[in-house]
Amino acid sequence: MTQPPADLFEPAPPPDVADRAAVAAVLAAHGASRFVGWDLTGADLTHLELAGCAFLRCRAGRADFGSADLTETRFSGCDLNNTRWRGARLAAARLTDCKLTGAQFHEVSALGLAFERCLLVNAYLRGVSFRKTELDALDLQGADLAGCDFREAVLLACNLRDANLTDARFEAADLRGADLGDLRLSDAGRFRGAFISKAQAAQLLIGLGLKVV
Repeated sequence: MTQPPADLFEPAPPPDVADRAAVAAVLAAHGASRFVGWDLTGADLTHLELAGCAFLRCRAGRADFGSADLTETRFSGCDLNNTRWRGARLAAARLTDCKLTGAQFHEVSALGLAFERCLLVNAYLRGVSFRKTELDALDLQGADLAGCDFREAVLLACNLRDANLTDARFEAADLRGADLGDLRLSDAGRFRGAFISKAQAAQLLIGLGLKVV
């Protein structure tokens, strides 16, 4: 698990669910901080300056990070299910070992955004660029990945079953370690220029009615 920077101030978590005021008070007094074990369920964190902060083992289901500055922010081992991130600045942010089922990343600034070993089932990630990145153990089943840029990316143990890949780009992407679901001939064009395994290629041939021996 990725460890947050050691030099950040670490406030004690409130005994109950923390609200916007509790987080804002910490930021006002100490600037970028490390939040460990905080319960931020449903919190309104919109427009907050959270750049450089770290969140470790926090519960933040249904929290709203809309238009927040999360540049170089780290999330590790957090519950972020059904969170909202519309317009957030996520440049060089990293999310590791997080649950992000149903998370909504609308119109985010995501240059250098990195996910590692995250659950992103049914997440909305339209237009996000993963170009030249290594994606490790991401469950993207049913995710909306329309218009995403996977060019020259390497997908390791990633699940793309039932994902919306309309207009996604995969030129020179390495998909040999990805679960692409039940491939059909109509899917071939989506992965134009990508590297796939012999087993994946055989599945496409089966879709043509050919018998692979």
